[in-house]
Amino acid sequence: MSDRWRWVRAFLGLAIVVYAIRMVARNWASVEQAALEWRISLLPIAASLVLVLLVYAVLVESWRRMVAGWGTTIPWWPAARVWVISSMGKYLPLKFWTIAGMAVLGREEGIPAAVATTSAVVLQVVSIGTGALVVAFTGSAALEAASPGARVGLAALIALAAGCLAVVLWPRPLNWLLRRLGRGGDLRPPAMSAVATGVAANAAAWIGYGIALSWLARGVFAVPDASIPAAIAAFTASYLAGFLFLLAPSGLGVRESVFVLLTQGALGPAQAAALAVVSRIGMTIADLLAAAPFVLARRKTGVTT
Repeated sequence: MSDRWRWVRAFLGLAIVVYAIRMVARNWASVEQAALEWRISLLPIAASLVLVLLVYAVLVESWRRMVAGWGTTIPWWPAARVWVISSMGKYLPLKFWTIAGMAVLGREEGIPAAVATTSAVVLQVVSIGTGALVVAFTGSAALEAASPGARVGLAALIALAAGCLAVVLWPRPLNWLLRRLGRGGDLRPPAMSAVATGVAANAAAWIGYGIALSWLARGVFAVPDASIPAAIAAFTASYLAGFLFLLAPSGLGVRESVFVLLTQGALGPAQAAALAVVSRIGMTIADLLAAAPFVLARRKTGVTT
């Protein structure tokens, strides 16, 4: 690796960490100003963070199996390093940093660039599609009440994700796309078992995120007992909205706005806004905790093909 690229990586890594820490500090300042009844309980807060980290572990395994579907085997710890570090690219503007990071870091672990890139794209599409389905099953009524016509948008999102996945799994357009990206052009689609694992893992991830949100809310202030499906729908819909808005780093602002829109009826505007900020802080802390071992530890590779 050239010295120039090392400096670029160091700069991007520093920018991500600084931005994430500033985001936590800025959001916490806004939370402190809210007139709320705080009730700090460490156990549900810790449980929420642990659950988010477990969700990350499930998603790492899903990506590892997707890569294995193309004939490349990577041990779990190196796979976690690639997935976690590249996912921190979401804190930078635009959304291609995560995919680009996965291609670069995957290559360092011996994964062909085409496999690393395509696996990231496939799982992004799977994540969007399963997220839309989860919202449809858990909170489409609330979404429709908050924003009339939202069910039509959900159906369109599901159809778009399904269409994109079908294109990616079709060899001819898949390899045309890879040639356009400069990643070669002779890659077969992944095994359907790997795709099915990705669907199941992402559905479980959205559910886990919603449960973690519910636990976090109970750990920081007094909130009315809300149903788990409502928490899952609110988190998933707001996260997808932030993800699909390309210019916002980590969906900043968009995610919180949609979350407040969906939860203010049950919680009230002030409490809904505070919970949106607390959720953002919790997810950022979870990201930093997940990345810390890989930033501090010495990299080890171990790939077989």
